[in-house]
Amino acid sequence: MASIGTSNLGVLPEVMGFPHQELSLVMIKKFNLARKQLFRQNVTFSCNRKTGITRAIAPEATKVTGPTLSSVPLANYVPVYVMLPLDVISIDNVFRDQVKCEKQFKELREAGVDGIMVDVWWGIVEANGPGLYDWSAYRSLFQLVQKIGLKIQAIMSFHQCGGNIGDDVFIPIPKWVLAIGENNPDIFYTNRTGTRNKECLSLAVDNQPLFEGRTAIQIYSDYMRNFRENMSDFLEAGSIVDIEVGLGPAGELRYPSYTQSQGWKFPGIGEFQCYDKYMRTDFKEAATKAGHSEWDLPDDAGTYNNVPAETGFFGSNGTYLTEKGKFFLTWYSSKLLLHGDQILDEANKAFLGCKVKLSAKASLHPPGNSLVAGIHWWYKDASHAAELTAGFYNLDDRDGYRPIARMLSRHYGTFNFTCLEMRNSEHPAYAKSGPQELVQQVLSVGWKENIDVAGENALARYDGYAYNQILLNARPNGINKNGPPKLKMAGLTYLRLSEKLLQSRNFRTFKTFVKKMHADLDYCPEYEKPAPLGRSKGEISMDELLEATQRTKPFPWDEQTDARIGGILAEYWDRLLNKFFLSN
Repeated sequence: MASIGTSNLGVLPEVMGFPHQELSLVMIKKFNLARKQLFRQNVTFSCNRKTGITRAIAPEATKVTGPTLSSVPLANYVPVYVMLPLDVISIDNVFRDQVKCEKQFKELREAGVDGIMVDVWWGIVEANGPGLYDWSAYRSLFQLVQKIGLKIQAIMSFHQCGGNIGDDVFIPIPKWVLAIGENNPDIFYTNRTGTRNKECLSLAVDNQPLFEGRTAIQIYSDYMRNFRENMSDFLEAGSIVDIEVGLGPAGELRYPSYTQSQGWKFPGIGEFQCYDKYMRTDFKEAATKAGHSEWDLPDDAGTYNNVPAETGFFGSNGTYLTEKGKFFLTWYSSKLLLHGDQILDEANKAFLGCKVKLSAKASLHPPGNSLVAGIHWWYKDASHAAELTAGFYNLDDRDGYRPIARMLSRHYGTFNFTCLEMRNSEHPAYAKSGPQELVQQVLSVGWKENIDVAGENALARYDGYAYNQILLNARPNGINKNGPPKLKMAGLTYLRLSEKLLQSRNFRTFKTFVKKMHADLDYCPEYEKPAPLGRSKGEISMDELLEATQRTKPFPWDEQTDARIGGILAEYWDRLLNKFFLSN
C-alpha cells in the first residue's frame, strides 16, 4: 500500500486524529523545549531557508550497535524485501519508467536488499474478459528484476487498489466483474445500511457460479494456475520465491470494515460487512440450525466512526457478551477462516511442486504474503471492537489469531503481519491502541503453531526509532552467536520503494537497517531457497480450529533490540520529533 501524505518525520497526524492546524502551537512550544535540551547534548541544527524547517543533525545518526562478528551463524539472517510502487505496472498494462526502475533496483541490490514484492493486479491482467490474461508487462518487470539479481515476492492481488490507507493509485477489479455486480450487487460486501463495497468480491460468493458459470474460488484458481504457466521460467530459475495470496480487501484476510471511501476515520470501530442477501441467508440457516430462528444480524453495533461505549453491541455488558452475540461473532469469524482455507488450498494446488513459499496477510493496508490485518486501535478496550468488525474474534480471554495460524499450518503457509514499526506511545490514549502487544500476540501464535511469520511496516517511516522496533520484532530475543535465535521472523517487506526512501540521508539509514536485519552478515543470495511446495495436509475441522481460541501467554520480548541503529541521542531525537505530532 502506498504511504499517505506523511510528514517529513514519517508520522501521520490526520490518520492518528490530529489535524495539522491544531498542532502548530503545541509543536512550536515543544520544539523549542527540545532544542534547548538537545543543545546541551552537542546536537547541531540546520535551517532550510526556503521552508524554514529546522532539522537536527545527529553525528551518530547511522551508528550501529550490537553483534558485529562475522562468525554469527547464518540462521540469524532475516531477508529484507522492498515493496514496489502500486502502479509500477500501469492500469493500461504497461511497464513504464523502466530506466528509472533499473537504476532504483540497482541501488536496492547494492544496499544488500534481498528482493522486491509486487502486486500482480487481477484488474490489470484479466481486464479484457473472463479467462483473457495478459502477463506481458509483468514478464518485462520480472526480467529486469531477475537481471539485477533480486528475488521476487508476487502478490495475487484480487482486490481493488484505492480507498485504503496509503492508496494514491486507483486500479479497480475487472470491469466485467463490476458489470455483473451492477445486476447483482450482493456479490459485494455490504454494511447494515446497504452500502456496497466494490473493493473485492464478498466471501459469500466463493462457491456461487455467478461469473460466466465460474465461482469466485474458480476465478482465483484459474488466475493462479495461469500465472504459474506463464511465469514457469522465473519459478524454475528460483527468481520467484514467494506467492502471497490475496484473501480480501487490501489483500488481507479480513472484512472491509474500515474503508475511508465510506467515511471511516481513525479510530472508528468500523462496521460489520455481512448484510448482503447471501450472508443474511447463511446466518439465518446457521441460527435456525442452532435452535434460534429468531436471531438476526446485529442492529446495535453503531456506525463507522462510533467508539465502543456509544453502541449497544460493544459497550459495557454489551451484546457481544451475550449468547446471541457470541454466536454471531463465532459465525462471522469462522466464515473468514473457511474463506482463507479454500483459497489457500487452491493456491497450494496451483503451485504444487514449485520452489516457493505461500503466505497470507493480515494488516492495516494492502499487499503481503497471506496478510492478516494489524488492527491495533481499541485493542486495549475490553470489546476489541475494531478487530471484531474486521472478523477477528479476539478478546482478552479469547485468541482470534491462533485459529488463523492453525489454518495456515495445513498449507505450509507463512503468516504475514503488519504494523511492526509501531509503538503504543505513538498513538493517542483515547484510541486505546496496543500495536506492541498485538504484534507480540500474533507473532507468538504463529511460532506456537510451528509456521513461519513475516511482516511489514504499516506506514512509511525512515527513522532509526521505527527501524529499531522492527529489529526487535524480527528477533525478539536478539542474535544468537552460537546458533539459530530462539525466535526469528522469516522475512520483512519494507513499504515501499520511493524517491523519499532513496534520498541520501534516508537511504544511508535504510542500508544500515538492512545490514542489521542481516545480523551484520554479508548479503547471502542463497539464503532464500524454498523447498518444493508439498500438497496441503488434511482438512482441519472447525472444532479443532476453534480449540485454538484459548488464550496463552505470548513469548517474552526483550526491552530493546541488540542490533540498534543510531546512538541513544539519535533515538531520543526521533522520539521527541514523533511526540510533536502524537501528543496533545
